[in-house]
This record gives sequence, C-alpha cells and structure tokens, in this order.
Amino acid sequence: MKYDTGMFTLLSNEQIADGIFDMRVKNKKIAELAKCGQFAHIYVPSKTLRRPISVCDSVNGVLRLVYQVKGEGTRLMSLMKPGDTVDILAPLGNGFNIHKGKRYCLIGGGIGVPPMLFTAKQTENPLVITGFRSKDLVILQNDFKNAGAELVLTTDDGSAGVHGFVTDVLKNRINDFDEVCACGPAPMLKSIAQVCRENGKPCQISLEERMGCGIGACLVCAVKIRKNGEEIMQHVCKDGPVFNAEEVVF
Repeated sequence: MKYDTGMFTLLSNEQIADGIFDMRVKNKKIAELAKCGQFAHIYVPSKTLRRPISVCDSVNGVLRLVYQVKGEGTRLMSLMKPGDTVDILAPLGNGFNIHKGKRYCLIGGGIGVPPMLFTAKQTENPLVITGFRSKDLVILQNDFKNAGAELVLTTDDGSAGVHGFVTDVLKNRINDFDEVCACGPAPMLKSIAQVCRENGKPCQISLEERMGCGIGACLVCAVKIRKNGEEIMQHVCKDGPVFNAEEVVF
C-alpha cells in the first residue's frame, strides 16, 4: 500500500445536501496515487484522531471528499474555508479490484455513495444503484450520469426515485451485470452479500468502521473475516476497507 502524508490546499468546501459537504483539496503528488475504494485520513485541529473520508474522485491532482457532519470533528471540517491548508494522510486502504471486460453493478447507500463515483469512472457502462433515506439526502446523481452510468435512485420513503431499498432493484436486475461492488451501512451490505451469494454473483464490499490510526497500528477497526475455513480478525483500514463479501462474518 503506497500512501503519503502532506499538506493539501483547500479549493472548496460546499454543502450539497442536508448535513453533507463536498470538499476538494489539491496536492498533485498524493492525489494521483488514489484508487477507487480507498480513503483519506484528515487531521482536524484540536482533535487527536484524524477523520477517515472515502475518496469520491481524483482529477488533475485534486481529491474530492464528500462527507457527512456527524460529530464535532466533521462539524469543524465543514467550517474550513478555501485557501486553508489541510493535513491529510492518503490514499489509504485497499480499494475495489476492477477488471476490464466486466459489467459492474455499483451500489451505494447514504454516505457510502461517494466512493462509488470514482469506481464508476473506472468501469464501462456500470449499473449504479444509490439509496437514501429521503430526497433531502440525495447526492451526486448528475455526476454518475456524466460518468456514463445507468443510474437507479431509491429512497426509503419514496420521496425520490424508486420507493424501496437498493436490494429490491438488485434482485430485479441480477442478470444485467457480472459483479457487484458496494459501500454503505452494514445491514445493507449483509443483504447485498446474501442476494449475490444466492445468485452466484461475485461481490466486493467496502466496510464502514470507526478508525483510530488508519494504518493498522491500533485495534479500533478490527472485523471478523473467514479465510481457509477459519475466522480471523483483520483491520478495515489496512486489510480493507474492501473485502470479498463471502469472507466477511457479519
């Protein structure tokens, strides 16, 4: 895993939905190392631990990081202004393994949607299924369309797109692609993994866990993985965040 720590120039930090911000930071050397499914670890002044944010995109030396304000750290991030210098450790983790010649179904739920944009740009004609609780939280739809994706929007309450869950669409479209890549809350990923297993579709999932160091030195983000018939503990930050769905013990 090749990563670096460096100072990025904050170009923009705009609110794009209820409590969700779109941050763009520039550091050509580090940004060009990023691969889809990896994340950045952002230092927030006055906070001991960095904040892990998925890489939404990387273009011309600019990292795009879309995040949700959930606590004091991300609230402070939302107050950062263009021109500020941001200390970021990136890119971290193992991303999605994309193969040419396959059609992918890319699924994102909530704040798990942003990393699927960078992934969509690495594939040809992907089917992208995005799920949100309501229309107030919907993000990045035009970005996916501009990336050439076939896009299906779902909301839990039916206020936008298809009324239902991403797994409803997945089941109906299961024969339209070769492999699934997904990111989102654990219950959603568990359901996606089950659908894929029942239908013989390969599936990669990106796990969302609290992280301390971001490089595997602490034990905060340990998860149970099944390999060679045995259950072992691995780190989401170092060994993931992307795992084969068949290996994850939910």
